[in-house]
Amino acid sequence: MSPLIQYHATVLGTPDPQAAARFYANLLGWELGDDEREWATVLNPAGGPKLSFQFEEDFERPVWPEEPGKQQMMMHLDLLVDDLEKAAAHAKECGARRADHQPQDDVLVFFDPDGHPFCLFEN
Repeated sequence: MSPLIQYHATVLGTPDPQAAARFYANLLGWELGDDEREWATVLNPAGGPKLSFQFEEDFERPVWPEEPGKQQMMMHLDLLVDDLEKAAAHAKECGARRADHQPQDDVLVFFDPDGHPFCLFEN
């Protein structure tokens, strides 16, 4: 019997869904799915959950670490890598920015072009 509820996708708000989808497609090596001005997706080649991007007209970049009175991150992505330094270089090439604050030695925190944080950690 299949579960009543199944996890399907993570959706990130963005001022430019198409640009966000292209960033993550390049970062993860995934293919583009939907590619509209207000909704875009990248497809997990393993058939698992996908990433979706929804247009938000009043998008505010999140601040991390959090600051009082500023838009806090609502979530972040944890991305498993085989080689932390190679993955970090690839993330930078894709347009990610390394966070100034790094809370752990074995995890690297980056921001996508919209400011959403994501973490790289070794397998």
